[in-house]
Parts: sequence; C-alpha cells; structure tokens
Amino acid sequence: MHDTEIIEMYWNRDERAIAESDVHYGAYCRRIAVNILSSREDAEECVNDTWHRTWESIPPQWPVSLAAYFGRIIRNLSISRYRANRAKKRFDGMESLLSELDDCIPSRESVTQAVERKLLAEIIDRWLAGLGADDRVLFLRRYWFGDAVNALAKECGVTQNKMAQRMMRLRKDLKQILEREGIDV
Repeated sequence: MHDTEIIEMYWNRDERAIAESDVHYGAYCRRIAVNILSSREDAEECVNDTWHRTWESIPPQWPVSLAAYFGRIIRNLSISRYRANRAKKRFDGMESLLSELDDCIPSRESVTQAVERKLLAEIIDRWLAGLGADDRVLFLRRYWFGDAVNALAKECGVTQNKMAQRMMRLRKDLKQILEREGIDV
C-alpha cells in the first residue's frame, strides 16, 4: 500500500489507516522511540500516541512524506516522555546523546526568538547539505534517530572508537560553522 492510500484512509476516517500505518511504519517508529527512551513499554505507548496524533491531524494536514511525518511525531513524543521520565529520575537513555551536542548547539535559552531559531535551522540545513552523503546519513542517524555509536560502527565496518572520532569531527565542524555565522555556542 502506498503512502497516499494510507493518507486517504486517514482523510476518510477509515480506522484501517492505523493498522496500515503500524504495518508499514511501526518498526521505524519503535526504533526511534526505543533509541530515545531505552524502554520498550514507553516506546510502545509513544507509537500508539503517534497513531492517535496522526488521526487527529489528518485532516486537515496532508503530509508530503508520511515517514517524515511519523518520524517527527514519534520523536517529539519520545523526547517529551524522556523528559518526564528524567524529571522522575527514572532513565538515562538520552542523556549521553544530548550531551554530545551540548558544545556545538546553543541552549534553548539562547535561542529564544523565532527568527534566531529559523536562522539556526537554516545554517544547520546548509551545513548538512554540504556534507557527503555518508556523513550526513551518519549524523542524522545518530542525532535525529538516536542510533548508538556501536551500531553505526558495526554497520560501517569500523571500530566504535573510530566512529566516535568521526562523530566528534562532525560536531566540531558544525560548531565551527555556527561560530563563523555568529551563533553563540
């Protein structure tokens, strides 16, 4: 079944859309949620919430990319759940991942206005577009999807240490670009 058919099901309020979403995108969404939360139970709740949010938002929205649409929803729900769990001092799953980006991405407090957020996003988009395909995919898999360094290293056939160094070089390059553009990091 194609994405447009699934979207049409949501649009027509056909409950089979949820089952089809789970068949086609369930594993993808679960992977993102588990990478962030380190808990299959919490991840499953976020996946169910993703289908519910999608049901509520289509219509009026008509996503261009269903994978990106689900990815954004599941990631935001998982990060919110992570923060709630962290506030309860229950989990460490995302702490190291987020801390790796601390030295090259400004804190939320320093990017308070919408114009500054948009500028930051544009700079990061340009930086990502200027990377080679392999580096871009690795950066996104690590910092958007939350894939573990050792899993990326294994897939690329390199040591975990070598992959960690590659990710460090990418973060350092991003930091230099942001500083050159006048972004306080």
